[in-house]
Amino acid sequence: MTVFDLENISDGARVYLVPVGSVWGGVEGMRTAVPGLRFLAAKIVVRDGGDLIWQRHVPAGELEGVLEALPESLRAQAHVQKAALEAPRPNIALPGRDMPLAFTKPRIMGVLNVTPDSFSDGGQYLDADAAVRRARQMIAEGADIIDIGGESTRPGAKPVWEGEEAERVVPVIEALQSDGVPLSIDTRHSFVMEKALTAGAHIINDVSALEYDGDSIGVAAGSNAPVVLMHSQGTPETMQDNPRYSHVLYDVYDYLVSRIQACELAGIDRARLIMDPGIGFGKRVVQDNLALISGLPLFLTLGCPILLGVSRKRFIGAITGEEEASRRTPGSLTAALRGVELGAQIIRVHDVAETSQALKLVQAFHDAAIMDGQL
Repeated sequence: MTVFDLENISDGARVYLVPVGSVWGGVEGMRTAVPGLRFLAAKIVVRDGGDLIWQRHVPAGELEGVLEALPESLRAQAHVQKAALEAPRPNIALPGRDMPLAFTKPRIMGVLNVTPDSFSDGGQYLDADAAVRRARQMIAEGADIIDIGGESTRPGAKPVWEGEEAERVVPVIEALQSDGVPLSIDTRHSFVMEKALTAGAHIINDVSALEYDGDSIGVAAGSNAPVVLMHSQGTPETMQDNPRYSHVLYDVYDYLVSRIQACELAGIDRARLIMDPGIGFGKRVVQDNLALISGLPLFLTLGCPILLGVSRKRFIGAITGEEEASRRTPGSLTAALRGVELGAQIIRVHDVAETSQALKLVQAFHDAAIMDGQL
């Protein structure tokens, strides 16, 4: 099928600009918002009614010509995506802090589960004092953000009364105010969001992309906090029962587009939003998660920073045979570094010290490649 065969597509057809062939440094290839990262080519995919009807790999130097040959509606979509891919990401202001969240390098978000039942560390930090000590340990190890959650959202987890959830997280947030690191509240409940923001949290991280609780989008809009929108299918209780997609990468992308639009209509500027494809949340264990990680550059065309949470997750165990989550650090590092190579700007992890060391090496290699390309 040629470009010109697309003239009879429906009004609802969508085009996806998927960058491929990542390189660091040099001057060739498509520019991106990630400093030093370029792509040598793109896969252009057209979907109509859920079906993939056309795709083509195009070298970066030929991309503009192919885009101009697309039907007008698709051409307009593709140009918006390309502009978003290339536009620098502005620093994100954080309420109550003079220093914004900047993306000059990948940022580490340390996981702090103040819960009895999280999949990897449930019960270890349920006591507030233990949670504060763990947070300070992660800060010393190199965490740029501490993500504090009081309700497990692992597959099969039961809901927690939001009052109890708030009682778990608020004392920890209050205790960490003087530690100088941005604090994220990991919750899907508007009540907990409000309590956490009042206590001093700076970022909202919602696994339901502000959909679970009808009041949460209003709370987010009324604050100045950045918001992480994550894709998930179903609820934690049921999301792994039988996840289904037409094409997981494009389904997740379309969902995040719709949530960005909903946030903008509610008064939340796109510049405050961070995207998370939701690895492990309502996904087939291996094929869906690998497809999302491999296709991560597509999400750069949303014009928002990408957060990737792969730490200790089940797909690593399925591939490697390691059943114990706490023993999946090597796999977690490999997946995280792959994400960074493809454009992830925040990595959510349990193993902060190991990730920090690995990212320092990756950053050094990237810096060397950029300097070499400038000679």
